[in-house]
This record gives sequence, structure tokens and C-alpha cells, in this order.
Amino acid sequence: MTRSRTAAVLAVAAVLPALLTGCAAGGDVTGSARAASRAASGATPDTRPSGDAATAGASEPATAGASGPGTRDASAARPVRSPAKPVRVPAGVTAGYAVVDVTTGKTVAQRQAHHRFRSASVVKILIATDYLERHRGTIPARDMALLTPMLRGSDDDAATALWRRGGQGEIVRRMARRIDLTETAPPPAAKPGFWGYTAISAADIALVYRYLLRRAEPRVRDFVLGNLRKASQCARDGFDQFFGIPRAVPRPWAIKQGWSGYGAVPPVKCTRAKATSYRIGAVTISGNPVDFGRPVLHTTGVIGDRLIMVVLTLQPSGASFTQSAQRVTKLARDLYLSVA
Repeated sequence: MTRSRTAAVLAVAAVLPALLTGCAAGGDVTGSARAASRAASGATPDTRPSGDAATAGASEPATAGASGPGTRDASAARPVRSPAKPVRVPAGVTAGYAVVDVTTGKTVAQRQAHHRFRSASVVKILIATDYLERHRGTIPARDMALLTPMLRGSDDDAATALWRRGGQGEIVRRMARRIDLTETAPPPAAKPGFWGYTAISAADIALVYRYLLRRAEPRVRDFVLGNLRKASQCARDGFDQFFGIPRAVPRPWAIKQGWSGYGAVPPVKCTRAKATSYRIGAVTISGNPVDFGRPVLHTTGVIGDRLIMVVLTLQPSGASFTQSAQRVTKLARDLYLSVA
């Protein structure tokens, strides 16, 4: 046998196992055959990845769970993204979020969950819960006319009236003791009437929702969450409060939103606007700074009967309400998809 025929036989012998293995697995063996043939002839092997991986950028992340019919496995070209990977927070935004499993009480996603933010209208949950727990029996009509629009339409005038009658900062102190909230605190001493300057954290507001679901009296739970399930798209101050959870996740949900620092006139006026924008600098409360200067936009609530989601954000200085709402909605959507 000549030297050339010997080399040919050896090449076929090298390819045969790959051919058999490929057929058994139903895979494409042409690439292996070509590589073996090149090796036998001394040619330089082709190291380029095949299929989609050949054209994908080096920094492009793999799609989680892309393993069904008609998809290509590019894991050899780039790492597969884990579903547990933290969601991306938009540039210039400070975010604190927490997602809690209602049944187990386990936090399934979090980021800066103990960072303090000014509450804006999220504190209205505490105002309503405190009122209901201090007042037994039938709610007077005049108080119902405050509680309902405060929860559904985020009515500021109603919140101010109930805030003053409840002792202002004492409302926050009572609820913090009752629920064991560690980052929640009343507004600065110089601004006692500014309920929107209450300090909160994502972890604490998640505890508030869990308290309503698991520990509060049924009449309190049903009234507060029942009204939050009927939140109107247009708030009493004219702002569209269907950002974040309402636009990012499927119904049913019960929501309480918060916004501050966008002025008195909404970009798209839903109803007659009546609001005042307050701005002061950063204030330190118990050693933990709370920024009262930059705009805030918060989305919080209960999703279905299984998740509590709290997303608190501090937006870039001068940010528009529309841009902020888009950022918060995308963040809420990404967060929901990461745990759903």
C-alpha cells in the first residue's frame, strides 16, 4: 500500500466514529467530517463558530431559556444568561426594589431594598391603614369621602386632611411600631406637614403589603386592597398613574403609586390639576440620608395572589415625568419577567 493510500485510509477511520455518533444523535456531522479531512491533509482547521454564533457580537447576551424547536444552542460561543441575573437599572436612576412571594414570605428579588427614599404618595397606604385600625365600626360618610379618593386617585387634599387629624408624624411612628418597619420615619422636623417626605424603603413597603395580606383585620385588608385594586388611571392631580406595574404586568393587581418633583402640570392632563411641587435639599434622618431634591417615581403593589412588588426610584435631576414613567415601566417589566 502506498503512503498516499495509507493516509486516506487513516482519514476515513478518523471520520467514521464522528459519522456514526452524529447519526445516532440526529446532529449535523458535516463540520466534523470537514475538520477530520483537513487534519488528514494538513490543512488549517476552521475555528469560526457556525450558525447564529458566527454573526453574534461578543457582548450580546444569550436569551434565557432559548432551547425549543427551531432555536440554536450558542452556549459554546457565549455564556447563557441565568434567569436569576439582576435586572438592569437605567443609567442615572437610583433604584431600590423588592419582590416577595406572598405565600412563603421569601424575597425572590431585591436590590438596595433598605435604601431610603422619600415616600411621595406611597405613604397614603399607612395613612389609611392607621385610620382604619384606630376607628372601629362604620366609617362616617365624610371620612369615606377622603379615604376612597386618596387610595384610588391618590388625592393629596384628602391625604393632608387625614394626616393632620391623625397626628401627622405619629401616624408613621404608630405603623412602624406595629409592623416593625426599620427604615420608615416621619418627615423632617422642619416639615411636619409634608407627608410625602416620609422616609421609606422597598423592604419596609413590602412588609406593609404582607401585613395587610396576612396580619391585618379582614375589614382593614379588604378596604385598603379593595380600593387599590380599583385605582384609576388618572390621579386627582391630573397625572397618569398607570406606569410601572399597571403597564408592565397582567391583571389582577392592587397598586399604590408615588411621584414627586415634576411640578403641578402633568404632561398629559387627565383631570383638573391641583398640586404643588416642593423642593428642599438632602436631609439626614437617623444617619441615613434621604434625597428630597431629585424627582421620585415609585410603583408598588400586589400582583395576583402570589407576588408583592415594590420599585422605588430616584430619577435624574430635571427628568420629565414621561421619560421617568417609561424607565420605571421597563424596570418593573424586566423585574416581573425575571421572577414570573
